[in-house]
Amino acid sequence: MQKKNCDACTSIMVGKKAALAGTPIISRNEDRVKAIEPKRFIVQPAVDGRDETYISPYNKLTVEMPTAGMRYTSLPSLDQSAGPNEEAGINEANVAASFTESVYANDRVLAYDPFIKNGLAEDSLCTLVLPFIHSAREGVSYTGKLIEKYGSTEGNGMQFADQDEVWYMEVVTGHQWVAVRIPDDCYAVTPNQVAIEDIDFNSPDDYMWAPQIREFVEQHQLNPDDDKWNFRHIFGTSTQKDRHHNTPRTWFAQRYLSPVAAKGQEPEDNDMPFIRKAEFKIAVEDVQYVLKSHFNETKYDPMGTAPERKTYRAISLSRTAESHILQLRDPQQFQTSIHWQELGVPAFNPYVPFFANATDTDESYRVVPNKMDLKSAYWLNEALAEVVESHYNDFIEQDEDYQKELNEWGRRKIEEVDQKAQTLTGEELTAYLTAQNHAIASHYNQRTKELLFDLLTQGCELSQMSFKMDPNL
Repeated sequence: MQKKNCDACTSIMVGKKAALAGTPIISRNEDRVKAIEPKRFIVQPAVDGRDETYISPYNKLTVEMPTAGMRYTSLPSLDQSAGPNEEAGINEANVAASFTESVYANDRVLAYDPFIKNGLAEDSLCTLVLPFIHSAREGVSYTGKLIEKYGSTEGNGMQFADQDEVWYMEVVTGHQWVAVRIPDDCYAVTPNQVAIEDIDFNSPDDYMWAPQIREFVEQHQLNPDDDKWNFRHIFGTSTQKDRHHNTPRTWFAQRYLSPVAAKGQEPEDNDMPFIRKAEFKIAVEDVQYVLKSHFNETKYDPMGTAPERKTYRAISLSRTAESHILQLRDPQQFQTSIHWQELGVPAFNPYVPFFANATDTDESYRVVPNKMDLKSAYWLNEALAEVVESHYNDFIEQDEDYQKELNEWGRRKIEEVDQKAQTLTGEELTAYLTAQNHAIASHYNQRTKELLFDLLTQGCELSQMSFKMDPNL
């Protein structure tokens, strides 16, 4: 089965010492084929005593589910006909995962280990893994065992994080995969390419791999290098599509996050490093900036006027269905890890901080009608994005001010909630954080409606069908 190519995403991972808050971050834009692919933000409840077989609506993968599973935040598609596509979330064990960064292997390796028609695919990964893992490292090993048993239908990159570690895993053929621990003082960016580079098989604390991968490479004479075992060189691609669709996103992100080390890199450089040491402490707002970006302040910005504006595929797109930033916090800090969630086009909409230790989400995120309805956060954000883009030069400054205002409000709200959370534990804490999530959603929705209606009113004066009017007429 060929890759569906539904998720053409951008992922950013930040180690705990590289992060301003001192705890790990994983994040991703979920980009889809169609401009309208509604997503929901929900909490999946814990289960116990279950007797259930999972059957994928997409490819009929059949898996006997464990009897018990933890509660977790989730981002399922509104249309479930091709599977749940839950994408990402944070579970009760304070473990975060983001699953479906599409990656592509070369034809040499696929010739010897093709994809499995009814194996693991992006529609099922979150559902079959996140409720059952208790650490980032276990996330890799658990997924690896599923791949060994069922095979993979497509190439996927997966991020796992707990309060101490960040791991990135790439599954690139029917059964072959590797994973690397992102060093604590580093960050990593990946844009739909095989990204992982040199593997040190003598360092199992920092690398993990499919059981027979070295024998597979040696048997089929797949390693092009004499002196190293570089996963990207062996399994990856280097094509015109990579240099126009993928590498420019790494270039822009590293240009911002590593202005010294990345100086001189060009958008089409094919060997930009996957992992870079942070040159400054990376805040959630820095991750937001990159995920929201469309090559801002360069000649490649599609919202600009330069001839090169359509040369490369940008990071934030009209096809972005949602964007998430999963900020792990120490479980001793009142179990208040934060699932920052944006629905729709990130360039124009805010990231909303929700506490992952909750039993429910707001109705505006949980219920998404098939047609536009401003009671829905997804549709509200889509409406705002359409209005701002339609009069970009007139409205973008107000839109950016609104996002900045809400970021400030969000930080203050988190601090306020943390103060109260210190006095609570167990179910009382979870109930409190759930209630605060509803209040947070209400505030963001209200501010978004106010801006939307204001811009719609201003837009009445911006019609192309206008003319200088005589006030005496």
